[in-house]
Amino acid sequence: MNRQIGRLFGFFVLLFAVLIAATSWSSVLGARGLQDNPHNRRPLLQAERIPRGLILARDGTKLAINHRVGGGETLRYFRSYPTGSLFSHAVGYSFVSRGDAGLEKSFNRELTGQENEFKSLVDQLGGGTKEGDDLHTTLDPNAQRTAISALGGQRGSIVALDPSSGAIRVMYSYPNYDPNQIPNHYQQLNSDPSSPLFNRATQARYPPGSSFKVVTAAAALDSHRYTPDSLISGQNNKIISGVPLQNDGGANFGTISLTDGLTHSVNTVFGEVGEKLGKDTMYKYMSRFGFGSRLGLDLPSGEITPSGVFKGQRLLGSGDAVDIGRVAIGQERLQVTPLQMALVAAAVGNGGTLMEPRLVDRVVASDGTVRETFNPKVRSQVMSGGSASALAQMMSKVVQEGTGTASALSGIQVAGKTGTAEVAGGTSNQAWFIAFAPVDHPRVAIAATVERTSGQGGTVAAPIAKQVMETLLHG
Repeated sequence: MNRQIGRLFGFFVLLFAVLIAATSWSSVLGARGLQDNPHNRRPLLQAERIPRGLILARDGTKLAINHRVGGGETLRYFRSYPTGSLFSHAVGYSFVSRGDAGLEKSFNRELTGQENEFKSLVDQLGGGTKEGDDLHTTLDPNAQRTAISALGGQRGSIVALDPSSGAIRVMYSYPNYDPNQIPNHYQQLNSDPSSPLFNRATQARYPPGSSFKVVTAAAALDSHRYTPDSLISGQNNKIISGVPLQNDGGANFGTISLTDGLTHSVNTVFGEVGEKLGKDTMYKYMSRFGFGSRLGLDLPSGEITPSGVFKGQRLLGSGDAVDIGRVAIGQERLQVTPLQMALVAAAVGNGGTLMEPRLVDRVVASDGTVRETFNPKVRSQVMSGGSASALAQMMSKVVQEGTGTASALSGIQVAGKTGTAEVAGGTSNQAWFIAFAPVDHPRVAIAATVERTSGQGGTVAAPIAKQVMETLLHG
């Protein structure tokens, strides 16, 4: 009898163990499915009871923190943003009542501790509290403030990054917003015609104008069809794709080198180059630079727009009918994001190697344990080192004696390219400047653009980029 009781007791012990194991399995390994189920309201109800991880700038400045309210069963944590609108589009926001955006959204699992379910379960069984991990970003508050000041309330965007690592230092889009206002003023912000919630750095598509000639020059050099000294006609009203193409102001340059064509931004030179290279070659190099993709940036995919040639909302490929000669000079329905053009400059500056852009450097637990480090990652080899070096020298001449002189830095060689695209039926311009510096060992690559200005890239955008580069290079 005792033996039967013992066996029965053993059976129940085994059954209990199986139930515990099954529960743990569901909690640990099935958590992602449960949390991501849109019909499961539990995550929303629990969200305010979890202290989210902090989001910090490169220098340790706190960009997102928590405010604790109540205690016991009424304990809640509410998000707060100490720097207000400084990094609103990159950091984003997180509120149960309004959803989330930016890094708050793309790293929600890390910030709420869901990426380490087993540790969370053990902590809670031991009487501890589930808490999120911290995000240490690559963002530079001082340089961001310089960008804000330099843009000066004009609509536009500035993106700056380290060419060798892809680490983004500046991501500014204006108009912007204060994420602390999201809970009470979301509808007002969302309906604002100036679109302050819209991240122009990664979502806005603008015509690049002549800044795109850097892509054409890269294709020309790396395909070995041209050299910096190749002579090309800069004649005004040259026939490109059966239609006369004009130079800025109707200028006639005669026969000039590819280098001088870039220095003086001669449309007919690059229109001819693009036409002779053809669609396949141009699209191949565009793809290497990242056109047509979301670039691998660690923001939510819905907040990143591909760059390329568009027909309405449709991205056109090399098989579609396009005027490649005019694409080569930044026209013909070509639309780009500021991030994409910053990466164009970065790839040239990094010896032809395009690094994947990133906003987060590492994820760190509250006890200081580094959960994950995001090391630099090569996205593509756009061109050879020799081609990149030759193009860098061509771009440096643009700054020394061409259209980009307003970006010149004392004692530091800058390589850049201006761009001015007519918009609004020719009544105003989209002004651009892309650059990297120092030329011999670049530490910063940048794209600055201003919407609907009466000025040009060399007079409007280049001085803006100069100020941001100065801050990043001199501290």
